[in-house]
Amino acid sequence: MADLIHKKRGLTSFQIIILGFAGVILVGALLLMLPISTKSGTVTPFNEALFTSTSAVCVTGLVVQDTATYWSAFGQSIILVLIQIGGLGVITVAASFALLSGRKITLMQRSTMQEAISAPKVGGIVRLTFFVLKVTFLIELLGALVMMPTFIGDFGAKGIWMSFFHSISAFCNAGFDIMGTEGAKFTSITSYLGNPVINITVMALIIIGGIGFLTWEDIVTNKYHFKKYRMQSKVILVTSATLILIPAIFFFFVDFADMPVKERVLGSLFQSVTPRTAGFNTADLTAMTGAGQAIIIVLMLIGGSPGSTAGGMKTTTFAVLLATAFSTFRRKEDTQIFKRRVDHSIVRNAATILMMYIVLFFGGAVVISVAEGLPFGTCLYETVSAIGTVGLTLGITPQLGTLSQCVLMLLMFFGRVGGLTLIYAALSGTGKKLSKLPQERITVG
Repeated sequence: MADLIHKKRGLTSFQIIILGFAGVILVGALLLMLPISTKSGTVTPFNEALFTSTSAVCVTGLVVQDTATYWSAFGQSIILVLIQIGGLGVITVAASFALLSGRKITLMQRSTMQEAISAPKVGGIVRLTFFVLKVTFLIELLGALVMMPTFIGDFGAKGIWMSFFHSISAFCNAGFDIMGTEGAKFTSITSYLGNPVINITVMALIIIGGIGFLTWEDIVTNKYHFKKYRMQSKVILVTSATLILIPAIFFFFVDFADMPVKERVLGSLFQSVTPRTAGFNTADLTAMTGAGQAIIIVLMLIGGSPGSTAGGMKTTTFAVLLATAFSTFRRKEDTQIFKRRVDHSIVRNAATILMMYIVLFFGGAVVISVAEGLPFGTCLYETVSAIGTVGLTLGITPQLGTLSQCVLMLLMFFGRVGGLTLIYAALSGTGKKLSKLPQERITVG
């Protein structure tokens, strides 16, 4: 189908990915508008249904209605399906159905699948897709089974549904929860702050979902032989571990210093893991220090890793920029990571992505702050959460007007499909120019 569209309309892989995500969001919004989707049996306004669908497909977790108390079992099921599609990627899911039905995958479709999961080459893409599906469903099933005894003990038979919902939501880095009650909405999983089973399981699901499909393959293939891993896998694992441990230490000694030791350890680790980019929280985020909230903003901006269920600027982008700075300090001409040289085009892409993210989340915060009359810092937290597809909030999202909701929806969409994907889709018709302009030096710094 993708190959046919490409031939008739000249669509590129990047344009197909964007249209695929947009199409699923629209269908999801229409389904969520149905009276059967809400517990009250009323029709949900289009803007609220669209916001929820966008947040689910873009695996963000920002909501305007409490998922547990507003949406019916049917509505929650629609949200969960949208989360699964968004986490795996629209193209991956579509290709999976084609493969299961026995259809032949064309070269154009393979190329689109490659772009969708950030694979290094087209060769072996079908095998990699099957691997992604098997690992995804296995990990989500194991996560649900581990949490099930706790949830069944607390909620009875309903605990089975809650186990699968939160396992899929955590693995896909979505952050949607169904813990709220009429007396306590938008609670996330704060009631399980001291529960090691729920905390460790959710953190493990977030990390596994956020390190990327190619990193899984490296781990399964090479196991403990770290030196045999691709450079990208090494960068992802080392950067991810660093971005978890250092903030956790800060939270342990600053933000959660008054907690009992067990809650203090679990709370520190959880609040360090979840900004990349899951959106669950076990602590009151509004009660954290300004420094703590600033660290979470940085973590949300960085996000997960390429070819994963997570969004954000990506750990590899952050690592390349950091390595470039170190190379500059040491007066080295090339950026070097793990005794390998990074191509200059990668460095340019990383710098471009950083600049786009900064401009967009900063500009979005300005618009929301002016439109709603809210403190800029609070709005900045929400826009970073949106563009990083995180879902953490200081509580203002449900009260935002239509304009502000549209800003957040655009940021969520941008954060999920990726900045370069949007640029390449928009500029696909422009070819490379062989001529070059005269060069002249400019001083920076």
